[in-house]
Amino acid sequence: MDWIKDIAIAIIIAVVILSFFKPIIIQQESMQPNFFSGDYVVVSRQAYTLFGDVEHGDVIVFRSNLLDEEGNPKHLIKRIIGIPGDTIEIVDGTVIRNGERLDESYISEKGMSGEMSPIIVEEGKLFVMGDNRGVSQDSRSQTIGQVDQETIVGKVVIRIFPFNRFKLFP
Repeated sequence: MDWIKDIAIAIIIAVVILSFFKPIIIQQESMQPNFFSGDYVVVSRQAYTLFGDVEHGDVIVFRSNLLDEEGNPKHLIKRIIGIPGDTIEIVDGTVIRNGERLDESYISEKGMSGEMSPIIVEEGKLFVMGDNRGVSQDSRSQTIGQVDQETIVGKVVIRIFPFNRFKLFP
């Protein structure tokens, strides 16, 4: 009878943990050199409902309008560049937010962003980009566009694998 109680407690703990956190395996190259295909990350499902608002530079996972092999919405991992009300443009491969050039030490190659006329991030939306700008499908394309905040799965809070690249994200 004790083992039934132990199993029940384990199930309850798992349900509680999974309601706050979701493990995800990255399957894209769009966030290199910071995240690689095969990295295991944990996202906080409650990051923006319990612990604050979205912020510039946050790395999020969201449901895109792209479909995976089974026909389900594909999860993408990207960095928040613009929040509602921000004006974003790309000039000479440099992202400019609200008239200021961004210092993007996290991107893989400088100048890979191309050109983009100024846009204003809509209310309830985000402008996101991958760190590997040359291969990233992100808010620059009409396929992805501005991301609805309702589609956010969570904020990346920890990379747990590979172990030699373990890292906590604020």
